[in-house]
Amino acid sequence: MPYRPAALAAALAIALPIHAEDVPVFFGETIVVTPTRFQDSASDRAANVTVITRAELERNPAQTLPEILQDYAGIGMRDLFGNNAANSTVDMRGFGAAADQNTLVLVDGVRQNDIDLSGVVWTSIPLSAVERIEIVRGGNSVLHGSGAVGGVINIITRSPIGKPAEAGFGIRAGSYATRDIQVFGSMAGDQAGLRLTAKHYESDGYRDNNRNEQDSFYGDARWKLSQGELILKFGADTQDTRLPGQRFVQPSIGLNELTDPQGTSTPNDWSKRDGWQLALTGDFRLGGHDAVVDLAYRHKAQDSYFDYGYGYASKPESVLGMLTLSPRIKFNFDQPAAQHALTVGADLAQWDYDLTAAELSPAGVSTNRVNARQRNAAVYVKDDLRLGPALSLLGGARIEQFSIRGDDRYRSTDPFGFGSAAPAGSQDEREYAWELGLRYRLGAGQSVFAKAGRSFRFATVDEVYEYAPSYAHEFQFLKPQTAHDLQLGWEAGTARQGARAALYYMRVRDEIHLDPYNAGIGNTNLPPLQRYGLELEGRKIWGPVHVSAAYTLAHAKFTGGYFDDLSGTGTLVSLDGNNVPLVPRHKLSANIAWRMSPSLRLLTSANYVSDQYMDNDEPNTLGRKIPAYAVVDARLEFKSGNWTLAAMANNLFDEAYYTYAVRSQFTSDRYAAYPLPGRNFFLQLAYAPK
Repeated sequence: MPYRPAALAAALAIALPIHAEDVPVFFGETIVVTPTRFQDSASDRAANVTVITRAELERNPAQTLPEILQDYAGIGMRDLFGNNAANSTVDMRGFGAAADQNTLVLVDGVRQNDIDLSGVVWTSIPLSAVERIEIVRGGNSVLHGSGAVGGVINIITRSPIGKPAEAGFGIRAGSYATRDIQVFGSMAGDQAGLRLTAKHYESDGYRDNNRNEQDSFYGDARWKLSQGELILKFGADTQDTRLPGQRFVQPSIGLNELTDPQGTSTPNDWSKRDGWQLALTGDFRLGGHDAVVDLAYRHKAQDSYFDYGYGYASKPESVLGMLTLSPRIKFNFDQPAAQHALTVGADLAQWDYDLTAAELSPAGVSTNRVNARQRNAAVYVKDDLRLGPALSLLGGARIEQFSIRGDDRYRSTDPFGFGSAAPAGSQDEREYAWELGLRYRLGAGQSVFAKAGRSFRFATVDEVYEYAPSYAHEFQFLKPQTAHDLQLGWEAGTARQGARAALYYMRVRDEIHLDPYNAGIGNTNLPPLQRYGLELEGRKIWGPVHVSAAYTLAHAKFTGGYFDDLSGTGTLVSLDGNNVPLVPRHKLSANIAWRMSPSLRLLTSANYVSDQYMDNDEPNTLGRKIPAYAVVDARLEFKSGNWTLAAMANNLFDEAYYTYAVRSQFTSDRYAAYPLPGRNFFLQLAYAPK
């Protein structure tokens, strides 16, 4: 395809020499929160950080956060249905099927990952409410605890204080009967402010039984104090999604449903979600020191239906509540020889989970009622030390206590029901994390950094409530997952023009992973793995043209252990040296924003992803991979005053592709794929004060 070399050429062009006289703030010119959990500049921190500014968000033709994030090094994106990021996954550092639980997502520093496997609801925060996005790669368990193994994504919302009152809206319509409406408004003075944002989205989707309806509402109220600030954030969202399911392929019998990519074999399946959240933050200045207290609660209810045919179906319903309290204080010491910042904090979290799993049959209903409570309690300390103008050091440690309690009750009106209740179970674990790092300025406009650390993850409730080989329910408690990683990097330039290169290496033990073969029909701790690779990012301005590009080389391999070869004979094969599924070796992206005139701008993005092994193909023996693909999106926008009119084309070259496929656990050459939309078009009209 002719545009693949073009995208590569654009990326290589950015590697031209960069001349900059100022300090290396390419990834830290804005204020960032994630690296220290306080408002600090990232330019002096020994962290592998990228900050996506508001201007960059507006220069990207994508309409959802996962699509924007995939344009940056070290981040992959998978989508099942291609309809407004419903059932999308963001993967940092190549964790494949377990990416959701190894990439920690925060909104204004508050955790969005849950103890079920439903994934982050990316559209609960409308794009118009986002000020910037902070990406911190590599293990970050010292500050953020369980799940911050591949990295952390912190979505920072817009503050109303200090800005004039404003109101705006956006309307988008196009292919698949899509309608997307966003409205926002703010009012503020010098001491208080309020910003409200609402969004409604509906679309029939590319495939049959692919309709998606989503509503979200988000609010931000702030009050300035004499020595600090109070922040109240609140939001609610609903999502009603039809589930078109998979398309099966089995060459041995001539089956290939991908010839009808828009079809469905699950015309009656659906899923619904309702959620709301509330967060109160107190940010205080105590003498020369800083203190922050976060108190947050999030609630969600989910309801799904899966029709197996002939009167048999499954209807799970779950309710999940999460309460967190995170106090922390940063002691600032400005000595003649060094600047010293010592952060001490604690994280307390409780999840309450209630699942009603009903199995419907013509003879009656069988129901399992599962209740689980998970508690995490942690303390941590982190020290940032700046020794003169060139050298910065960091060190930190965390200890976290984890406990989970679960019970199950079974009832059935089906005389032929074969269900059972899992015996009550519990698990208590304790894990620790540490990190050491340095950053050294080589001179004007350049710096190098290095960081090493240990991170961890605990299994979620959906990963431990499973089936035994006899198909009886049970709680299969798993070992905590641990990882050691090392990063080395170089940065040059400024926030407008610059480049970054980073090498990473990670060893993971007891990785928590879905495994229907070796541990009953549930989950297991995988054999040892290693991940290593190269990440390149750059951006440059040529007059009216802004160009940015990113390249990721990723290796994810087993270093031992055995696995069922899926031949049906129970034969075990060595995994040593095998590739981890769902991790592409190469990923290349390029974005070009061309201001053709004061009122006309063309925005384009291109993403190339190499082939990758399918989920469940740990033996690497299927003989078929998820094919490589390249997708180009474009947006042409005309501005007049506060008005913007835009035309958008997604998948401009009509690439036939999918980002997720799973190998059958029963038939050796059978797999299921989830095809994504072909070429589609949209028009948008927006009003936003300057």
